[in-house]
Amino acid sequence: MNSQVVIGLNAVIVAVTQESPRILTVQRADHSLAGDLNNRNNLIRAERPDALPFGPFDPENDRTIELGLRRWVSEQTGLGLGYVEQLYTFGDKNRDPAECEGGPRVISIAYLALVREGKPSGTAGADWQECYRFLPWEDWRTGRPEVIEKSIAPALDSWAKAARNLRARHERRERGDINFGLHGAPWVPERVLERYELLYEIDLAVEAIRDRDRATAESFDMQAAPPLDFRAWTPQLGQPMALDHRRILATALGRLRGKLKYRPVVFELLPSTFTLFQLQRVVEALAGARLHKQNLRRLVETGGLVEGTGRFDQKTGGRPAERFRFRRDVLRERPAPGVGLPEIRHTV
Repeated sequence: MNSQVVIGLNAVIVAVTQESPRILTVQRADHSLAGDLNNRNNLIRAERPDALPFGPFDPENDRTIELGLRRWVSEQTGLGLGYVEQLYTFGDKNRDPAECEGGPRVISIAYLALVREGKPSGTAGADWQECYRFLPWEDWRTGRPEVIEKSIAPALDSWAKAARNLRARHERRERGDINFGLHGAPWVPERVLERYELLYEIDLAVEAIRDRDRATAESFDMQAAPPLDFRAWTPQLGQPMALDHRRILATALGRLRGKLKYRPVVFELLPSTFTLFQLQRVVEALAGARLHKQNLRRLVETGGLVEGTGRFDQKTGGRPAERFRFRRDVLRERPAPGVGLPEIRHTV
C-alpha cells in the first residue's frame, strides 16, 4: 500500500462582470498531481477539461500555504490575488486518478478568492468562464431553470420510486424536494454543494460515472449505448470539470452565498464607488436570484453598509444615479453586516 501523501492547492477565483458571475479556469494536458496518466482519465474524451488553478504545495520554498497558492495562481494565470480565504480540504480516496494505479494520496487545500476581472496570461491557458455553465440549475434569475423541470425533477422522482421501501422512498423524495425546491419547498441558495452531491449520487453528474468505474470510463465507446444517455443530458446538466473540481466549485459558491448574509464580501467585487443598481446586480449574480429592489436598498442604506459620495452617474440612461461607497466603519458597529439572500418558492 502506498502511504505517500501529496498536498495540492486549488483556487476558486470569482469575479462578476456585466452581471455575469465568472470563474477563472485553466487547461493543462495533465491534471494529476500524483503522476502522469497520459490523459487516459480525461472527462468523456475531452482533451483538456476545464480545471481550477492548482498546483502542489512546496514546503521548502513556500513559507505559508496561502503564499504557495498565490504563487501558483500568479504563474498559471498572471493575476495577483487580493481577498483570499481558505475554503475546505478535499482528500477523498482516489480523487486523483493516479492513486488508483499506486500513486500517492492527493490532499487538496482549496481557497476562495474574489477579484475584479482582468486579462489572464500565465502558463496554463487561463480563461474566464461563466460560473453557471458548470452549475446551470443554480441560476434562477429568469425563473426556475429549465434543466430542473426537464431533467432533474423527473430523475429525482424515478430515484425516489426505486427505493427499497416506503420509508426510504419518503426520505429520498424529501431530500430531493428540500435541495431543489420542489413540491412547495423553498429554494435555498446556499445548498449548492448538497445539490451537486445529490446529482452525483444519482448519476446525473458525468464525474460520477467516471469515478465509479474508471476502467469502464477509459474504454467507454461514445457510439455505444451507455448506462445513461450522455448525449441527451450532458449539455443540460453542466460542463464537467477535471478531477473533483466541480465539487470544489460548488463548495465555493455555497460558501460565498452564505457569506452574503453576514459579511460584506460583495464589495470586494465592486469598484471603489458604485450605484445601488450595480450593487444589486452583483448580489443577484452571486445569489442566482432576483432581489426586491426596495428591500435591498433599505437594507444597505439603513444598515449603514454604504454611504453616498455626492457624485452621480450620468450614464444610467435615465435619471442620474448617485454613486456610493462601502462604509468600512460598519465592521466595527455590527457583528454580521451582510446584504441577505432571497427565498424562492415554486411549486411543481
